Amino acid sequence: MNPFQDKVAIVTGGGSGIGQALCEELAKRSSRVIVADIKLEEAERVASNIAKSGGVARASLLDVTNERDVVSLVNEAVSSYGHLDYMFNNAGIAIGGDVRDLTTEQWHEVLDVNLNGVLYGTLAAYRVMLKQASGHIVNTASAARLFPDPSDAPYCTSKHAVIGLSLSLRFEGADLGVRVSVVCPGLVRTNIYQNMVVANVPHEQAKALVSRNRKQMRSSEAARAILNGVARNQSIIVFPTSIRWIWRLYRLFPSLLDGEWRSHIREFRKYREIAH
Repeated sequence: MNPFQDKVAIVTGGGSGIGQALCEELAKRSSRVIVADIKLEEAERVASNIAKSGGVARASLLDVTNERDVVSLVNEAVSSYGHLDYMFNNAGIAIGGDVRDLTTEQWHEVLDVNLNGVLYGTLAAYRVMLKQASGHIVNTASAARLFPDPSDAPYCTSKHAVIGLSLSLRFEGADLGVRVSVVCPGLVRTNIYQNMVVANVPHEQAKALVSRNRKQMRSSEAARAILNGVARNQSIIVFPTSIRWIWRLYRLFPSLLDGEWRSHIREFRKYREIAH
């Protein structure tokens, strides 16, 4: 059985990275996909490529920080197709750095996209899905945000909040026909690291610290893992396997990796000093 056959799915941040891969994989599984992105040309490119491959997709310009636009997109999908089956709140940005170097405006920027953007998409889809008594909301967090993350507090804060929102709503929606899952991927090869802003640390050094000695998944692999987890209605979709084991160990022994976190922030601060 294919749970995605002839279903309608919205994917925010669908113009690149995991979002693009989700759109492509959903189309392969016979869903009708709305590729939503703040960069319309990227969304159009993804939708066009899907159509050329025989899938069904259309592009939509969307700023997830604008609640009215998010609600309009959801309502437009329902008006066009009669229902909305999947809402993938995937759009996100990264701004990191030592907290003492970050501005309030940078905090707001991350929280507006990563938390409020997910919240707006969740609420808009939830209202529609309650009327249908069916649907699945899938919110993207991060595996790293199952743990502390010194030098990346705004991103970490936003993703922790997404996990809390998703798990709480999962139990509220269960008896009403609405499913909710949260995705916690490990490192995935996307543009988020290329585009991330890091306060007072050279970009290349910050990027190297994030990915050092860590294998990065292809976005296509991540999309398949996500949709397989959604098909099984998993509450928290954590991958790859190595991350799942580290997470289990951390829950049993919370102080096990304290030395790793201290080592990371000390290494990070070496480059901060160079930048100054």
